[in-house]
Amino acid sequence: MSRPRTVIVGAGFAGYRTARTLSRLARGRAEIVLLNPTDYFLYLPLLPQVAAGVLEPRRVTISLSGTLPQVRLVLGEADRIDLDGRQVHYTGPEGDEGTLSYDRLVLAAGSVNKLLPIPGVAEHAHGFRGLPEALYLRDHVTRQVELAAATDDPGRCAARCTFVVVGAGYTGTEVAAHGQLFTDAQVSRHPLRSGMRPRWMLLDIADRVLPELDERLSRTADTVLGERGVDVRMGTSVKEATRDGVLLTDGEFVRTNTLVWCVGVRPDPLAESLGLPMERGRLLVDPHLQVPGRPEVFACGDAAAVPDLEKPGQYTPMTAQHAWRQGKLCAHNVAASFGDGERRAYRHKDMGFVVDLGGVKAAANPLGVNLSGVAAGAVTRGYHLAAMPGNRVRVAADWLLDAVLPRQAVQLGLVRSWSVPLDTASPELARVPGGSGGEPARQQSGGASATKRPGGGSGEQPSGGEPAKNPPGGEPARSRPGGEPAKSRPGGESAKERPGGEPARSRPAVSPPPGQPPPGPDVAPGPVKRIDHPAEGDS
Repeated sequence: MSRPRTVIVGAGFAGYRTARTLSRLARGRAEIVLLNPTDYFLYLPLLPQVAAGVLEPRRVTISLSGTLPQVRLVLGEADRIDLDGRQVHYTGPEGDEGTLSYDRLVLAAGSVNKLLPIPGVAEHAHGFRGLPEALYLRDHVTRQVELAAATDDPGRCAARCTFVVVGAGYTGTEVAAHGQLFTDAQVSRHPLRSGMRPRWMLLDIADRVLPELDERLSRTADTVLGERGVDVRMGTSVKEATRDGVLLTDGEFVRTNTLVWCVGVRPDPLAESLGLPMERGRLLVDPHLQVPGRPEVFACGDAAAVPDLEKPGQYTPMTAQHAWRQGKLCAHNVAASFGDGERRAYRHKDMGFVVDLGGVKAAANPLGVNLSGVAAGAVTRGYHLAAMPGNRVRVAADWLLDAVLPRQAVQLGLVRSWSVPLDTASPELARVPGGSGGEPARQQSGGASATKRPGGGSGEQPSGGEPAKNPPGGEPARSRPGGEPAKSRPGGESAKERPGGEPARSRPAVSPPPGQPPPGPDVAPGPVKRIDHPAEGDS
C-alpha cells in the first residue's frame, strides 16, 4: 500500500517548519515532498548583516537536505496547481518540467517585494528579500565608496556616497543602521574628500521609525540612528526616481546612485492565481490553516490570511514569528488529517520583538520588557542563535571575528544589477541571460487550475509600517564586474536593459549587446535587453 504524499510548496519559515515537524510526526508513514527554488532555508532576519559584511552568505543559509533527511527535496518553482487533479506542475532550475501529485498540499510560498505605482521605482530600485540582493548591495556599496574616494568631482563623490533606504520598518531600519557602520569603516581606510563622509538616508511616510513597535523602542532606534549620522526623515518619501537621483515628496532632489526598497512585502502571486477566496492577496484559511471547501489544501505564512483569534475580525500579520509558529501547527493538522492526533486552531502569544542596530546596539522587548543598548544587543543575538535551525557556531564565530578584526570590503562581482530587479516573483534567485531564474508570464485562471510561479520566499519580517513612496535603487550596470557605472544615476539600469522574467522554455536565449563577448568561464555577463514588464503595485 502506497504511503500518502504531502507536497509543501516553499521552504521559508513556514514551509521549512512544516516539513521538519511533519517528518518527525510521520516517522516514515507518509511521504513528504518539499518543492523550493533553492536547496537552502534562508534565515532572513540576519540578511542585513550579510550586506554589511558581518556574516558570510552561507552562515544564514540552512541546507534543506542536510537538516531534513526524511524529506524529499525537489528543486523548482511551481508553475500551475491543478486543485481538482491534485497536481503541482513545476519547472526545474535547468528548464525541465515536472509534476507532483499530492494527497495533502501545503502552500507556504512566502512573499516578494511590495511595489507601488511610482515613476522610476521598477527601473531604479532594488529590494532586500533574498541572498542575491544582499550580495549585490554589499558589492554596490563597496564600489561606490571606492569610486567616490578616487574621483575629483565633488558632485559625483557626494552622489556615490549617498545611500537612500525607503521604509523604516524592521528591514529598512537594520539596513540603514548596519550600512552606516559599514561605510564609515571603509572611509576610515579610504579617506574621502576633506570633510565628506557617507550619508545614509532613511525615509518613510510613517510618523516614526519602527511604527509596529512600542514607542519606546522606536525612540531607542531613532536615537541610535541619529548618533551614527543617519538622516532619518519621517513623513517623507520618494515622489519620483530618476537616473540621477530621487525627488522627495517635500520637493528636495537628492543625487544618489543607490536606492534600497524596504517598504514591505506582498504575498507571493502563486496564492492569488489559485482562484480561491483571498484577503489582500493572501489565501483565506480557517483557524486550522485549511482552505474552506478544499480540506486537502493547507496554507501558512505570508501566503495565508490566518484569522487572529486574539483579535477577532483581524488576520495575523506577515511576520517570521507567525510563519514559524504556523508551520509547526500546520504539520500537526496535516498529520491529524491522516488520523494521527487532533486538529488545533492557531493561537499565539506575543513574545516580543528584537531589532539589531549593528555593533552592540539593538532595540528589544522580550516578553514585554523594553531593553536598549548593550543589554538589548545581547538579547537580540541570543535570540537569533536560539531561533536558527543550524549554523549557530559559525554565526557566533563570525560575530567574534567581526568584533576583533576589520571587515573585508571587497567586490566579488558575482551579482549584477540587472540580475536582481525589484519586480520579480523570485527574489531568492538571481536572473541570468537566457537561462532560468526568471518568472513565467503570468496567466490568470479562474477555477480549480491556476498558473503562477511562487516566490518561494524564505522568511518573513514585518514590513515598515506604511510603505514609503518612490525609490530608485541599485546601480547602472556595465559589461565588466566592478567597473564604473555608465552614468551616475540611482539604482540599476533601466528596465529595458535588464533580462526578462519569463522562463527559458517560453522565451529565446538572451544575447549580449553588440561588441560584448558572450558569457563564458572568464567573462562576466553584461547587461541584456529586458522583455518582461513591471509587476502591478500591491492592492
